[in-house]
Amino acid sequence: MKLGIDNITKHLNIFEGKRVGLITNPTGLNSDYVSTIDILKENTNLVALFSPEHGVRGNIQAGVKMDSYIDERTGVKVYSLYGSTRKPTEEMLDQFDILCIDLLDAGSRHYTFIYTMAYAMIACAENNKKFVVFDRPNPAIASICEGNILDLKYRSFVGYYPITQRHGMTIGELALLFNKEYGINCDLEVIPMEGYNRNMTYEETKALWVMPSPNLPTPQSTLVYNCTCVFEGTNISEGRGTTAPFEIIGAPFIDPYKLCERLEKYHFDSVYFRPMYFTPTFSKHANELCGGIQLHILDGKLENAVKIGWTILHEIRTLYPNDFKINKPYVEGRPGMLEFNTGCGYIKDNLYSIEEQWNIIDRETKEFMKTREKYLLY
Repeated sequence: MKLGIDNITKHLNIFEGKRVGLITNPTGLNSDYVSTIDILKENTNLVALFSPEHGVRGNIQAGVKMDSYIDERTGVKVYSLYGSTRKPTEEMLDQFDILCIDLLDAGSRHYTFIYTMAYAMIACAENNKKFVVFDRPNPAIASICEGNILDLKYRSFVGYYPITQRHGMTIGELALLFNKEYGINCDLEVIPMEGYNRNMTYEETKALWVMPSPNLPTPQSTLVYNCTCVFEGTNISEGRGTTAPFEIIGAPFIDPYKLCERLEKYHFDSVYFRPMYFTPTFSKHANELCGGIQLHILDGKLENAVKIGWTILHEIRTLYPNDFKINKPYVEGRPGMLEFNTGCGYIKDNLYSIEEQWNIIDRETKEFMKTREKYLLY
């Protein structure tokens, strides 16, 4: 298999005589482990770098805002797209003629990198700049699409377009969808992969695994992320501060054995719920003993990840109605993180039974797959 960046020599005519900007992070490597930054610096006139959440070098924790800075290794200025602005400004746009992106997406609607890309595409469309995507695998499996469609009342930087939570697309395919389906209409070119099959797990691609962000340490993390990121908007630890973020969830008030008994009745074939205790070193419940579960993936792909996540939330809420809490919104009068991550209000308000929630997921998955189909490259 060849990554998009592996095929750059076939597309060098795009960059002739042009100033080039690049949105990237540590995942931007070719199959020989050479940084996309170095590749573009050698083969093009690379004049600017642009940083998504976590920084170009991946050294910044989730949610931490950044200012622009100089990359010490290259001397190239890095413009932050996760600070005072998330959309390239006129000053930034004046620096380049072509803006590229090469980074690994996590395969989830609420992963911010894809909206860094979308905002950059919008800015390029408004200012007649070309946008180039070096395509990469979807580590959450590009053949699996699942979830409810985002209600635009809950639009945010963790959910900007009406797609399902587990979108089942590569970052290049998402760019094509965003560009046409949602009217960005920039001058877009996707440099595709070769030999990629959308049923592949990340291990099967043989691509080097580099953490896309500090709390996604393994390819399996991206699978469970689609399942347990929902707990970010609650007082349940999603495993930050442990060695297995998103694979582990829990809280001081949870009896792990009782929770597992409740979950086992659903007979999810793709996962084993193991009762456990853990003590996070930072984030929620830091230095407190928590009871909870670890999710062990049995099928390699974690089928029904979104259903599983919503089911775990439903059971914890049912078991511990006085202890389970939904976090307050960051801004009064705005939706909270649970609404942003689920892309709806009915989970927060507990309006539907778990069976009704599953029906919504099934129905809206089918609806989005009709839209998605038009933009698949592999």
